[in-house]
Amino acid sequence: MPDHVHLLVELSNLDKFSHFVRDLKASSSLWIHKNFPDFTDFAWQEGYGSFSTSYSALESIKKYIQNQKQHHATMTFEEKYLKFLNLHDIKYDDRFVLG
Repeated sequence: MPDHVHLLVELSNLDKFSHFVRDLKASSSLWIHKNFPDFTDFAWQEGYGSFSTSYSALESIKKYIQNQKQHHATMTFEEKYLKFLNLHDIKYDDRFVLG
């Protein structure tokens, strides 16, 4: 998608998750700027959203990620994300959601 990315990641040490995201964003930014010099405006937003899942839901999540273009054809990412947060009663501050 042009404005966001979904990743399904398995980590054995959740304490290192924020380091993983930081390193992923830094290295991918360097790669994009090196390989696509015209993308001077490319930047990741400051934050990120992360959610855990059960093993039994992995196939469903993989299918969602593979078909996200179809999912976002009827509802924007922003609408879907806020709906997900509200559905699961996840508290958030509007000032910091979707950067």
